[in-house]
Amino acid sequence: MKKGFFAAGVLALLSSCTTTPPTIGDPAPQLTDRRAEQAYQDIFSQYSDRAEIYDGFDTRVFAGATFQTMPFREARVQRQAQFQFLPRPRVEELLAKERNEEAQFHEFWMGVHVNDYRFEDFGRKNTIWRVVLLTPSMEVEPVSIERMGRSNLAMRSFYPYMGVFWIAYRVRFPKVLTDGTPVIPPTASHVHLRLASTLGHAELRVHAR
Repeated sequence: MKKGFFAAGVLALLSSCTTTPPTIGDPAPQLTDRRAEQAYQDIFSQYSDRAEIYDGFDTRVFAGATFQTMPFREARVQRQAQFQFLPRPRVEELLAKERNEEAQFHEFWMGVHVNDYRFEDFGRKNTIWRVVLLTPSMEVEPVSIERMGRSNLAMRSFYPYMGVFWIAYRVRFPKVLTDGTPVIPPTASHVHLRLASTLGHAELRVHAR
């Protein structure tokens, strides 16, 4: 009798754990061309990762991040062009803008879902979070963290890990140090984006190039 009661209690406790963010609203948009959709998902998975920060059995923070390498930027622009039927000159204009931005920064698109809104302060000066880029040779803090707003269908079409109530950020790191040393060495295969606070920490691992 006691064993059965204990087992039932454990099952009840586990069933109350939060392992995924609320799935509310329509699913992320996808292309009707299945091959094009799969090609995008393949490159998206190379440069994206997800992680959670737990408090016991409960999840405090859900996070996803995508490294804005030039191959991913090109795939994202082509995806936008397919969704919106963009003319070729407009596509070339967008690609030129992406090349210019990629040359200046190592950039991540970061999405977060925080169970307590007080902890969703990544872009503030006195944030509880420390966000760093970890490479095989160093740890670098961002030059800027910009809050891009609440998730919408356009964001979710490019970053499907984002849910309806997720918040998006643009996190930028320097390409080189003041002495000219590359932040990401040419031999690096992967880099990590670390989010850390008194709530816990998470590391998101992505391809370096």
